[in-house]
Amino acid sequence: MGYPAGLHIIERPGTAPGAPTLVLVHGALDRAESFARVMRRLPEFAVVAYDRRGYQGSRGAGVVGLEGHISDLVAILASLRSGGAVSVSAVGHSLGGDVVIGAALANPELCGSVGAFEPPMPWLRVDGADGAGAAEPSGGRPPMAGQPGDEAARFFRRMVSPAAWDRLPQAARAARRADGPALVADLASVRGGAPFDVLDLTVPAVFGRGGMASDRRHRARVAWLGAHVPGAVVHDIAGAGHGAHLSHPDHFAEFARRVMEHPPSSSA
Repeated sequence: MGYPAGLHIIERPGTAPGAPTLVLVHGALDRAESFARVMRRLPEFAVVAYDRRGYQGSRGAGVVGLEGHISDLVAILASLRSGGAVSVSAVGHSLGGDVVIGAALANPELCGSVGAFEPPMPWLRVDGADGAGAAEPSGGRPPMAGQPGDEAARFFRRMVSPAAWDRLPQAARAARRADGPALVADLASVRGGAPFDVLDLTVPAVFGRGGMASDRRHRARVAWLGAHVPGAVVHDIAGAGHGAHLSHPDHFAEFARRVMEHPPSSSA
């Protein structure tokens, strides 16, 4: 079995033969390249990252929703296993975390452990910094823009900053706008009912979150996941916001190492 056709894949071998393999899955309006600094800090592992279908180098493969992305990851994990990888784990950032959890639920035998950094699971509807379980306010999500490219621009401004968007070269803005259809499909995938029940997860899991710079709902959701998913642990990156893989690559690499412990330790 090979990788799904049309996906742009980045592969980097580990420093030792037979090194464990880590698969990195990016979030919405992102791409595999955003993990470059994290990958350089994990020389002991073989690492695979890829542009999800519809994004950047994988735009030609078409646009799918969460279910399609889960199927792609399952195929990648199966290909690695059939290719001789003895130990394979997966770490996802943001919506990539939903993809990783979905794949582990669909085919738990393919993945030794999983990590999800601030996965958007609004159907859990938790609130409060400690994830106490109060209902998350509904109706707070703005309607999507009429054009996918406009939604991509608005999403970037909201998640990064308006100033960062203004600093992007014209070609970079155009590339982000071209990812708009994939972004819209991503957002639509998590705005409906629950696509899976995370409490059914049997694979060892680490849920990561940033510090006070992160949205309190992200932090609350990760606290809830750590408290309710059997055997799960929470990994905090103090001082980081949602984009910790970009702003704190050393700490994000430590998060990934903790995932690779099989099972992850319960110590912070």
